[in-house]
Amino acid sequence: MPAPDAAAVAQSGQLAALIASEIEHQGGWLPFDRYMHLVLNAPGLGYYAAGARKFGDAAVGGDFVTAPEISSLFAQALAAQLAQLFAQVPPRIVEFGAGSGALACDLIQALAGRGVTLQSYSIVEVSSDLIERQRRRLRDAPIEWLAAPPPEFQGVMLANEVLDVMPVKIFVKRGASAFERGVTVQGNGFAFAERAAADDLAAAIAAIEAEHGALPDGYSSEVNLISEGWIRSSAQWLARGAVLIIDYGFPRREYYHPQRLMGTLMCHFRHHAHAEPLWMPGLNDVTAHVDFSAMAAAAHGAGLDVLGYTSQSHFLLNCGVLDQLQAQRTPTKAGALHRLISEAEMGELFKVLMVGRDVRGPWVGFEHGDRLHTL
Repeated sequence: MPAPDAAAVAQSGQLAALIASEIEHQGGWLPFDRYMHLVLNAPGLGYYAAGARKFGDAAVGGDFVTAPEISSLFAQALAAQLAQLFAQVPPRIVEFGAGSGALACDLIQALAGRGVTLQSYSIVEVSSDLIERQRRRLRDAPIEWLAAPPPEFQGVMLANEVLDVMPVKIFVKRGASAFERGVTVQGNGFAFAERAAADDLAAAIAAIEAEHGALPDGYSSEVNLISEGWIRSSAQWLARGAVLIIDYGFPRREYYHPQRLMGTLMCHFRHHAHAEPLWMPGLNDVTAHVDFSAMAAAAHGAGLDVLGYTSQSHFLLNCGVLDQLQAQRTPTKAGALHRLISEAEMGELFKVLMVGRDVRGPWVGFEHGDRLHTL
């Protein structure tokens, strides 16, 4: 991996000192989900709060690229599904974690091209640094920034690559027992250490094993209780409409496959992927794949209908992305679309889950290749 510069090393050192202090305050051991929250969101120091460039190709100093930055074709296809929803609900959007603002920028334009005039477009963003970047990019757009969705919201909520950065708990099986992995101080750095799993984590692991069989000795993976809570909260926010979740992940049977022994936790630094979340805290994007079965179950349990689930490739093709490409074909656009829909790129790894209340399909984005039966 490329070496971080001196300023980045200094920032990481400050965050490491903050984390070490909290570990000491907590008696020498910090649950991994709390560590992950700090390395991503600690004010002024965390990955999403410290001002370094995150989004974009390595040539411009980015760590990763999201689908909206790859091509406006992504938003143009998504607009087809939203336009269909807006025939039933008010044309209002709440986007969570809007990143660089690329999706909002392109989506407003794409919907206008379909004759949809939005009543409102709101962004819920926890990073003050990203809010400033979004404001600069969207300064001519009618956007409002909110701390939380408006009550009794009617419209569409979007979460593109949001759930994967919600802090996860890491567990490991030792024989018939379940342990939680946390972080301790070791020398001038950090190390993993295990404790017996608390009741909520133990119950989640037991539910996985009751459904799919006992996990082997030494098996390690993640449980995202925070994202399940977020889904339940979305059911409280949404009076009528839909929530669209686009992220990388699997249904539960694939997520906790016995051969996936080390889970899905992954870090990104300057377009280099690695599995060392304790390295240079604050300089890496730390993510975990989404258990879409858990998300669908949480939505259903909170009173939402599970409306569709498919791959990003099927969703974009169903929404007419090839027609969009044909209307504006260039070699660059064609190459970008390949990245979005190819099974070797984002097309299969990324999934689209739509849940909602008081809306009726069938839905264009899930017309072919719907995989609800796999959840």
